[in-house]
Amino acid sequence: MATDIKDTAHAVDAAAVMRLLPARPRVLALGEPTHGEDTLLELRNELFRQLVEQEGYRTITIESDCMMGRAVDDYVTSGTGTLDDVMEHGFSHGWGAFAANRELVRWMRAHNDGRPESERVRFAGFDGPLEITAAASPRQALTALHGYLADQVDADLLPCTAETLDRLLGADDRWTEPAAMRDPSRSVGQSADAGRLRLLADDLVALLDAQTPQLITESPREDRDRALLYGRTAIGLLRYHYWMASTSPARLTRLVGLRAQMMAHNLLALAERGPVLAHAHNAHLQREKSTIRMDGMPLEWWSAGALVNTRLGAEYAFVATVLGTIRHQGVDTPPPDTLEGLLCALPEDRYVIDAGRLATALGDALPAPRVSPWFGYAPLDPAHLADSDGLVFVKDVPWVQ
Repeated sequence: MATDIKDTAHAVDAAAVMRLLPARPRVLALGEPTHGEDTLLELRNELFRQLVEQEGYRTITIESDCMMGRAVDDYVTSGTGTLDDVMEHGFSHGWGAFAANRELVRWMRAHNDGRPESERVRFAGFDGPLEITAAASPRQALTALHGYLADQVDADLLPCTAETLDRLLGADDRWTEPAAMRDPSRSVGQSADAGRLRLLADDLVALLDAQTPQLITESPREDRDRALLYGRTAIGLLRYHYWMASTSPARLTRLVGLRAQMMAHNLLALAERGPVLAHAHNAHLQREKSTIRMDGMPLEWWSAGALVNTRLGAEYAFVATVLGTIRHQGVDTPPPDTLEGLLCALPEDRYVIDAGRLATALGDALPAPRVSPWFGYAPLDPAHLADSDGLVFVKDVPWVQ
């Protein structure tokens, strides 16, 4: 069996990943089983550089706020702002503090300098302006969408004035109330004002769609794409806040599912402008259902990857990252009868693995599931090995100061 497994393993580079796939996918999803490790981010950076230079990829998107990511894209495409500013204000979830993310942005800006627009690389966040336990005010997205339409169409077509939006939105801190996740009564999401805002957001998005022929001729594509982003985000946030205020037993399941849906819609929109490398946790990009425990409750939902896969089919590819050790987090050498243990027996430290061939080599004798001693690392479920197009295996993730 060891020989068969070794035959499924190749040196890590973009060419090895692409050889696993029947054709260049519109969304190539690279997952990671833990967050916050520069080693994995550096590997992602190198794969993206190779995909740009060898395969014509022009966009990278990560698990970060889609609205904040616009500042990073403006910087890498046109030099707007400074590197320090965009690292501080262009990322959510603390991603701006990582050296490898800073190096990615620096490289993208240098790559684009002096190049024609068609050859420039682009950056995007594909997460909503939210975390599982909190969500932003819809103000920024709603007012930006209204402002775009107000500049493009007859004022009589608008469903409301900017002043009406401002009055209904009220203070932003009522939307971001930290206690709302555990106490639905503290959420504004099912108030009369929020209900009115949901209707107005729907009308604004419908107007944007109805005016498409005019907007195509009179408005730059970049502006239209951002208006569509504002519309998706406003509707998604208002829907999320509605369910934060719900007392339904399905409340948490709906919330994690809505976040996945927002991610999926952003990925599909990015794929319309060309092939994109998406990087996020394996759980967000896998084809099977994702699971988590919150407040002691097991939750299941269809991930963003599962949703995008249903739309793109073979034009969606998922490569999961699996790890041997993260010793600084207490994740030591895996048991030899686990998938990670089998891969650790290979001679080199990093591989691209043909997941389908590996599943065939293993046959019915699936490896034992690995149990992580640390909540921040999720081992790959061997039962879902064949649901991945490939694996990137990293034997050891060292501590990087």
